[in-house]
Order: sequence, then C-alpha cells, then structure tokens
Amino acid sequence: MTTTRRDFLSQSTSAVAASVIGAASLSRTEGAPTTIQSLPIIDTHQHLWDLRQFHLPWMDPNSEELEPIRHTFLMPDYIEHTKGLNVVKTVYMEINVHPSQQQAEADYVIDLCERKDNSMVGAVIGGYPQDDGFADYITPLSKKDAVKGVRTVLNDPDRPTGMCLQPKFVDNIRRLSDLGINFDLCLRPNEVIHGATLAKKCPNTRFVMDHCGNLSVQSTDQALRTQWQDGIRAAADQENMFIKISGIVASVNKHDWSPDDLAPNINFCLDTFGEDRCVYGGDWPVCLLGATYRQWVEALKEVVSSRSTTFQRKMFHDNAVKVYRLG
Repeated sequence: MTTTRRDFLSQSTSAVAASVIGAASLSRTEGAPTTIQSLPIIDTHQHLWDLRQFHLPWMDPNSEELEPIRHTFLMPDYIEHTKGLNVVKTVYMEINVHPSQQQAEADYVIDLCERKDNSMVGAVIGGYPQDDGFADYITPLSKKDAVKGVRTVLNDPDRPTGMCLQPKFVDNIRRLSDLGINFDLCLRPNEVIHGATLAKKCPNTRFVMDHCGNLSVQSTDQALRTQWQDGIRAAADQENMFIKISGIVASVNKHDWSPDDLAPNINFCLDTFGEDRCVYGGDWPVCLLGATYRQWVEALKEVVSSRSTTFQRKMFHDNAVKVYRLG
C-alpha cells in the first residue's frame, strides 16, 4: 500500500523513528538475521561546515530558502541526526569553499579522517581541473590515504556550459587515473550528457554522478526530463561511471511530499545503472532543505522496498567500498 504524504511525514517523526532504532539494535546482535531496516549504511556524501572557519560563497546571507542550513554543522551534529540508522562509515564531500581555502578544507577533513573518534573514512576534496595549478595542488594530496576523490561543482551560476569538456579540464581529469582517485560530477540536469562525454574521454578515470543528475523532483519540464534521461542513459553506457542516489530530497515541497515524489527519478537511475553501479549519499545538511536525514533514509528505503535485499545492500553499503576504495 502506498504511503500518503501526511502519513509518511507523520510516521517519520514518531513510529518510524522507534522502529528504526530497534532495527539498528537488531543489526548489532550477533546471529541476528539481516533485515532491510538493519542494513548497514555507508554515506558517501557527508558535508560538514564550520562557518566560523570557512567562507562559502554560495551561502547567500539574504536567501530565505537557505536559512535552514545557514549554520555551522559539525561531526557531533551529524552523529545526532543519524542516530539509530546504522550509518557505519562516511565519505566527506567538499563544500565549495572560497578558492583560497581549498587547501585548508582538505587539511581539515584529512585530519578528521585520520582520527578514530568518528565514522569518516575518506574524503572527496575540492579542486579546479580548469586551472593551471591543479596538478601541483592535487598530486601531493592524492598521496593521503584519506583522499578518495575530487570534485568541482559544475552547476554554479558562474560555471559556463561545457566547462568540463575544455581541453585543460579533460587533461587534468585523465591525470586522476594515475593518482588513483575519482572525480565526482555535479552537473545541471541538461548537461548530464557532458559528464557522459567526459567519462568517455577519460576511460581510465572513475566517475560518480552526484544527486541522480540533479533533476528536481518537482520539475514539469518534459523537454528537460528528456534531456536528463538521455544523459543518464549515456552516462550508464560508460563502464567507468557510477551514480549516487542522493540530493534529490532537497528539491521536494518540504511541507507536502511523500516517497512517491522521489520514486520516478530514483528508479530511472537504478534501472539504468543496475545494482552494481549505484551508491547511497545522505547529502546532509543540504537535505534539510527538504527533509530530515531520517526522513530521507526512510523514503529511499520505501522506494526500493520491492528490490532484493542484495540490491539494497549493494546500494546502501557494498558498492561504496568498491567505488571509493574504502578497503
């Protein structure tokens, strides 16, 4: 039976919370059977930001929309928001700091990964493959065990269409394969096809398409949806491309949504890429623009509930180990 919007949002803050905590406890009991609720989670898209330390140019101080996330979010906050959900490991995702702070951000998160007091085991750091100095920046950082990948946000307003296909950009992305690190793609939905082309030009580099290709779940633009679908199919044709099931809950109508709103985008990506090339990402705290972390996890579990336990375990946990080389 399909969960209604009202029922889902109500359950997510009451009865569902209790059942998840119980299921998470079950997963830690020796000999207990694996259930869908108790599947371990590797979160491959965990943001943290200390606004006292880092400047985020995209964090518009006058934006009412961004108010829920215009605060400092640290590891203790993440632990509290994910309590009872069996998140066993996390991979940090760069936060698009001011260019002058990229090295400082990398140093900050590498230190977190090297400590034993949290679940962070790897990081995708920020970088600008379009710049002449990219190789000098990324090469020493790639030698750190914590560094699993690099990302530059390609859907910022100041990033021109097709930037990722410029020769210098392509050459630097090819370089990543020799360094043994990934490239995460964050693109406009009508430019997902560019990500597919980049992956084809760089066959030895591993790519992860963030946020299901960034098509809003509220979009009614059929031409845009067609462009996005064509791009997702082309991306899936590249064996070195993976897709991250993340981010899209931030695009819901926060006060009136259900898992059914997410299902078309999620299922299209899962069906197109298949069970071995999908990974889960929490996108916290950006997800708070649409839902709590718990609501996002529970909604995704409902969307994939008809799929096999093997499929779900791969998406929530096993594929992340492979994609981000978590050992």
